[in-house]
Amino acid sequence: MDKHAIYRHQGLGGTSGIGRRCGLVLVDFVNGFVDFDQLGGPHIEAAAQATVPLLAAFRRAQLPVAHTRVVFEADGSNHNVFALRVPPLQKLTEDAPGSQIVPALTPVPGEWVIRKQSASAFFETGLAGWLHQRGVDTAVIVGCTTSGCVRASVVDSMQHNFRTVVISDCVGDRALEPHEANLFDMQQKYADVMTRDDFLGRLDASQKGA
Repeated sequence: MDKHAIYRHQGLGGTSGIGRRCGLVLVDFVNGFVDFDQLGGPHIEAAAQATVPLLAAFRRAQLPVAHTRVVFEADGSNHNVFALRVPPLQKLTEDAPGSQIVPALTPVPGEWVIRKQSASAFFETGLAGWLHQRGVDTAVIVGCTTSGCVRASVVDSMQHNFRTVVISDCVGDRALEPHEANLFDMQQKYADVMTRDDFLGRLDASQKGA
């Protein structure tokens, strides 16, 4: 049986839609994750470039924007199991070039930059409260990697009761297979997956400036 038919038969693959106010979460679009010699890949760099017009649209609409960076202490004092399993993460310290947000997506005043040490943008960061405080009911998630920090953030977003949207051409991974498999699975259970242009076409004009 076709996999789509199995999921449909079990009632999966639904939609939560776009609510009254969106917030954009850019997950780990830092230099180290677009550099193939560090932690990145060509799909991630393309996703970062595709995100530029999306970020510009959120700024024009005066909607909340949060960026995340993986940041560990240079002295190793906050290394955790994530850093143990993926040793290159230990090099992503506050001032390391690899931990800096890519220039094309540089935050502007009013956008929150979150420093995290785990996969999810929501885990012990206060992001959920920050979004709720700003009236956000729909978290729009982009970044990298699709199978890692993006997926973890998407699951936590739903668990914090946000409608969740993943922009398919604004997330990237090191290989196409995990990227595509995780987009499929997130669509079935956790999020609405759509292209950037499809999302922008659906973004309710009433949200702008709300």
